[in-house]
Amino acid sequence: MNIDQLVHDPEGPVLLVGGYGTVGAELARATLGRWPLLLAGRSPEKAAELCREVSAEARRWDLSAPEPFHASVRAVVSLVNDPDDRVLRAALNGGIPYVDVTRWTARMQRAAALASIASPTGPVLLSSGWMGGVVPLVAAALAHRLGGAESVDTAIRYDLADRAGADSVEFMDRLGVDFEVLEDGRSEVVSPLTSTRTLAIGRHRTKVARIDTPEQFTLPLTLGARTVTTRIGFSSTSSTSTLIALGRSGFFRHARGDRWRSVRRRLLYSPGEGGTATVRVEVRGPGGSLTATVTDARGQAHMTAVGGLLGLRRVLGDDGAPAAAGLAFPDSHPLPDTVLPALEAAGVLVGVEASPAVSATASSTAAA
Repeated sequence: MNIDQLVHDPEGPVLLVGGYGTVGAELARATLGRWPLLLAGRSPEKAAELCREVSAEARRWDLSAPEPFHASVRAVVSLVNDPDDRVLRAALNGGIPYVDVTRWTARMQRAAALASIASPTGPVLLSSGWMGGVVPLVAAALAHRLGGAESVDTAIRYDLADRAGADSVEFMDRLGVDFEVLEDGRSEVVSPLTSTRTLAIGRHRTKVARIDTPEQFTLPLTLGARTVTTRIGFSSTSSTSTLIALGRSGFFRHARGDRWRSVRRRLLYSPGEGGTATVRVEVRGPGGSLTATVTDARGQAHMTAVGGLLGLRRVLGDDGAPAAAGLAFPDSHPLPDTVLPALEAAGVLVGVEASPAVSATASSTAAA
């Protein structure tokens, strides 16, 4: 059997698997000047222009083909679907610092189990929370200011004018699958596109409904939150209403599987010239309540790339704390007070508002 082989070279390039896709290209640009880069994917010729821009090399690694991939690298970021865990297994076998920003909840849970069994000798960061782990990072930062997290409520405004890769609407494939969350400390099974609300997300009133995201699994584990919810809405109210109506009709339950995938994704995948990514994260804890509005004028691909960049810095110990071997999630960041400044430095704006119930200390910190 052909086996992929990655060898750890602390002076080697950072391997971006899918590094010339929509998100991968943003991450390649964000890392420019920090580390040498090796971009991998099924069609490396498509990376020629980007390679010239960021002084990178591109090589073929088709995860659906049997040919093995060999390279010596300092770290790996997986930016594509890895259904057979080839990238993860190669990183684990080589003791390579590893970041993944693409998995939905069930696949992230599988990756966590695989990593735990393998007893990794390098850092393994499963950073598949919304926007490359930005949402759980922000939640952890707010919880740190509040002395803990009792609940975390996230509302996402998805801009239909935004640039988007095909995988960016993969959550559409999960809209027919119920998922498990924690509510008031009890496990509950929730149906997608239910429990609608209309909330202020940045400058926009947005209708939102429940979706499955990995941070609803990780935040109770890392922060001890007893309730975690994530909802999504779209810049077009009619698109949100249409999806909710389709969900109520049972369309997504009946239109599951590969046969209907293109139909599901066409409902949303119409990449535009660019839009603004906006997310609202509200955390309640012992110190009261804080709400962060996270905005990236360069769109969701850039925000996801920033999440990947912070993850890469974490597994390389480049953010002020040593990188420990073993499994971690973004929300277990050892220096949560550095998260918001790091996001701001990378071009992601974070505005934090405190309710009157928040202590004076938390309020003054949030305003800083």
